[in-house]
Amino acid sequence: MIVNNNYYVNISRINGSQRAIPSGKPDGKVQGSFEEILESKVNENRGLKFSKHAEMRLQLRNIKLTDEQKEKISKAVQKAEEKGVKDSLVLIDDIAFVVNVRNRTVITAVNSNELKENVFTNIDGAVFA
Repeated sequence: MIVNNNYYVNISRINGSQRAIPSGKPDGKVQGSFEEILESKVNENRGLKFSKHAEMRLQLRNIKLTDEQKEKISKAVQKAEEKGVKDSLVLIDDIAFVVNVRNRTVITAVNSNELKENVFTNIDGAVFA
């Protein structure tokens, strides 16, 4: 049996160079507790989104939404979510929106001219804002 009891010396000691020891803090600019970071990431994704179909309908029907109207839609979606609604009809300023509440995504938009004699399906709630 061969026993090798060689001791290995750190190369940096031989070269005389020193290496910086990490401080334990990440170099990124994210600071705060895990809970704060998690909450901010969750809230980042809570904004209102528009599907490609909805964007196309808004453009086709010449519907231009103001920031105030978008905020109204967002608040209406929040109310629908609190009531457990999954897909909602949101009516704001003579414009109807079908919104997937869970994903906070506007599916389609209809202006007042096209609201007459229209049937909305696959919704389980409505919010008038």
